Amino acid sequence: MADTVVENLIIELLEWLAKRERSYEEVMEAWRTSCPRLPVWEEANDRGLVVRDEANGCCVVRISELGRALLAQRGSTRSVDSPEAASKSQP
Repeated sequence: MADTVVENLIIELLEWLAKRERSYEEVMEAWRTSCPRLPVWEEANDRGLVVRDEANGCCVVRISELGRALLAQRGSTRSVDSPEAASKSQP
């Protein structure tokens, strides 16, 4: 059951990141836990589902292409388009 819970939380993390890039601090505040049974952030990193980059001197976290593919495979109804595609579809 714990694996299912972690998987569902990873999907939730990816959907959250798919909306927009977040600062590393914001991600850590929302998703880091000391509970060894809920390694959501650690699992997402280990599996390459998220990436950390530098932007304007700050560390930002984004969903990776692998993360987008996982959302698409899971049939996530939330934003799975690339940021470039999303910005082109807005007026």
